[in-house]
Amino acid sequence: MKKMMRPMLMAGAVLGMASGLSACVASFDPQTDASSPLAPRVQAMVDAHRTYPRWEDFPRSSEPVPPPAQVAQQVNTLRATGGALANEVSTLQWTNGDPAALEREVAARVSAVPVSPDAARTAAELDAYAQALRDRAKAPPPIGRTPAPPPQPQTAPQ
Repeated sequence: MKKMMRPMLMAGAVLGMASGLSACVASFDPQTDASSPLAPRVQAMVDAHRTYPRWEDFPRSSEPVPPPAQVAQQVNTLRATGGALANEVSTLQWTNGDPAALEREVAARVSAVPVSPDAARTAAELDAYAQALRDRAKAPPPIGRTPAPPPQPQTAPQ
């Protein structure tokens, strides 16, 4: 029984995959709507670009291909200049070793620049200013939409 089930399961799996893949084929071969006024132009463009260009269709380079010895020389030159650049970089003195010192240096440079008195506000002043802007931006209360009650007839005092 088990021996008979395995081929049946394989056949079912292959059949399922084939039917799944056949559903995708239609999306790769779209048909142009013949009733469209642009249909002839669209079909002509599709037909013109249906084949891939061949290597022979590309224009030839006007420059000759360099000989292998010249390519090898250029590769060696690049390797040498790359090594020289790596040596130069290794001799650089990096200044980012002490972050606390960098912080002090930046803070000193920032504090050396004069600040406008209008821009120098405390946190409390900024909070008050922001609250004033929020209060100013509040919408007015809605207008009542209910009709006014009819006036009551006044009775004469007795």
